[in-house]
Amino acid sequence: MTVVVRMLAGRILALIPLLLGVILFVFIVMRFSPVDPALAAFNGANATAAQLQQFRADNGLLDPLPLQYVHFVWHLLQGDFGTSVITKEPVGQTIATALPLTVQLTLLGLLIALVLSIVLGVTSALFRDRWPDHLIRVVTLAGVAAPAFWIALLLVQWLAVGQGLFPTSGYVSPADSFSGWLNSLALPAISLSLPVAAQLTRVIRTSMVEELDKDYVRTARGGGLPPVVVVGRNVLRNALVNPLTVLGLRVGYLLGGAVVIETMFALPGMGQNMIQAVQDGDTAKVQGFVITIAVGFVLVNLIVDVLYLIANPRLRSHS
Repeated sequence: MTVVVRMLAGRILALIPLLLGVILFVFIVMRFSPVDPALAAFNGANATAAQLQQFRADNGLLDPLPLQYVHFVWHLLQGDFGTSVITKEPVGQTIATALPLTVQLTLLGLLIALVLSIVLGVTSALFRDRWPDHLIRVVTLAGVAAPAFWIALLLVQWLAVGQGLFPTSGYVSPADSFSGWLNSLALPAISLSLPVAAQLTRVIRTSMVEELDKDYVRTARGGGLPPVVVVGRNVLRNALVNPLTVLGLRVGYLLGGAVVIETMFALPGMGQNMIQAVQDGDTAKVQGFVITIAVGFVLVNLIVDVLYLIANPRLRSHS
C-alpha cells in the first residue's frame, strides 16, 4: 500500500496551505465588508465616536491587517472563533449547537441521492437506448436543471400543504422521536438530494456503459455466469470508482444548498444562523460559519480522495 500511503500523505499536506488560503480569503472579505462591527455591537444605540473607537481598539480592529490575521489564525487553532457582537456569546458555542443539524440534513440528503442515483444509473445502463433509459435521461435532465429551492416549494405545496403528510417547518431532535426527526427532515433532505441524484445518475450511467462494453464482461457472460453476478460483483464495483471523484463536489453542493433549505423550512442549523448573522451584521458569526462550512467541504473531499485511492484497483496493484 506504499503508493496509496504516499498519495494520501501528499493530499493531507496539501490541505495545510489550502485551509490557510480559505481562512485568509474569508478574513479579507469580512475585513473589507461595509458592515462595521462596532456599529453592529451597539445595535443602533447612540454611541459616540469615542465609544466606537474604543470598541475597535479593544477588539484589535485598529491593528494592521497582517497582525489581525495572525491573531485570528492563532485563536482559530485554539478553537476560538471569537465572540458575537450581538449576543455576546462565543461563536464556537453557536456552531456546536447548529452544526449537528446541518450534518444530519447533509448526510440524509446524501444517502437519498446515492440510493436513487445507483438504482437509476444502473437501470439506465442495463436498458441502454431503450425506453427506461430514455425516460431516466429525461428525468435526470430535468433534475439537473431544477434548483433545490424550487423543488422544495413544489414538495411543500404538494406533500405538506396539499396532502398533509409532512410538516412545513420545524425540527424534532432524534433523541426525542426518531420518527418525528425523520418526518421533519424528509422534505428538506429530498429537496437537497434530487439535483445531486440527477447529476450522479448521469455519471454512474456513463461509467456503467463503459464498463459493460469491456472484454471481461463479455468473457464472463460467455462463460455462463449469471448477469446478476457479473453486474453485481464486478461491473458495479468497478463502475462506481470514477463517480467517487464527483461525489466530493456534490457533498459541497449539499452543504451550500443547506443554507437556503434550512431557512425555507425554519431549521435551526448553520444555514439559518448564518443568514440571521448576515442580517444582524454579526461579522464574527458570519466568518465562523463560513470557515466551518469551508473546512467541512475540504475534509469531505479528503475523505472522498481516500475512498478513491482505496477503491481504485490500479493503485492497489502497485502496492
